[in-house]
Amino acid sequence: MMTGRWQLAHGRHLDIGGKAVVVGILNITPDSFSDGGLFDAPERAVDQARRMVGEGASVIDIGGESTRPGASAISAKEEQARILPVIEALATSGGTLISVDTYREDTARLAVQAGAHIVNDVWGLQREPGIARVAAETGAGLVIMHTGRDRQKLPDVIADQLFFLRKSLEIARRSGVADDHIVLDPGFGFAKETAAENLDLMARFSELRALGFPLMAGTSRKRFIGTVTGRDAAARGAGTAATSVILRLKGAHLFRVHDVAINVDVLAIADAMLAREIGES
Repeated sequence: MMTGRWQLAHGRHLDIGGKAVVVGILNITPDSFSDGGLFDAPERAVDQARRMVGEGASVIDIGGESTRPGASAISAKEEQARILPVIEALATSGGTLISVDTYREDTARLAVQAGAHIVNDVWGLQREPGIARVAAETGAGLVIMHTGRDRQKLPDVIADQLFFLRKSLEIARRSGVADDHIVLDPGFGFAKETAAENLDLMARFSELRALGFPLMAGTSRKRFIGTVTGRDAAARGAGTAATSVILRLKGAHLFRVHDVAINVDVLAIADAMLAREIGES
């Protein structure tokens, strides 16, 4: 298992590898697929963030625009109005590592200025490459996610991952982002239309270690889990936890989830198993 230190904005860092890192999802939106409207008031959002930290989340990932298929786009100003007060409130209280889920350069810059430590771009720098410049100039951690949206994918699931992510890494490096600021996310559910495609990506997840970067898994409550379990989105916590264990054993380092407590517990077991295997080798 790769170990290292993920360098973040505002002089912070996160140790990667020894133990799984749980990232709590905080959608400040009216229309996200499983929790839309639950935390769209700043007070409720801050309370939920603190609840997730109390359950063991090391990072809170804050998004102001739904990225579910078919979601309506909003303006940058509306996105910023939703997220910046929450980021400022959490940053003022100190301690909590904050990630901003955005593909907009201006929003990313304002979020880091407000106290965010990480920028999480679901378009992998290929919609607004200026996101990389923000990360380079501010020292923010950068999550580069794979997506198959708005393009023709390669037929092999891993070949497409490598093709897309290598292009994104080239953008990051041209902008001056150091490797120790980068985490990669294979983007479960983002134009992986069938359960089979997502399960294939899970089965071959360890092949992504060839890229040499820490890996984030974002399977939480995704449709393919519902296809396998028959559960509605809000009832997919156990199914998500099962994928977290599988992906931890295949090399994932960070886990972006709605249901923090159950994932903290199952990943503790996975970490204990990995430590035992290393000790016996």
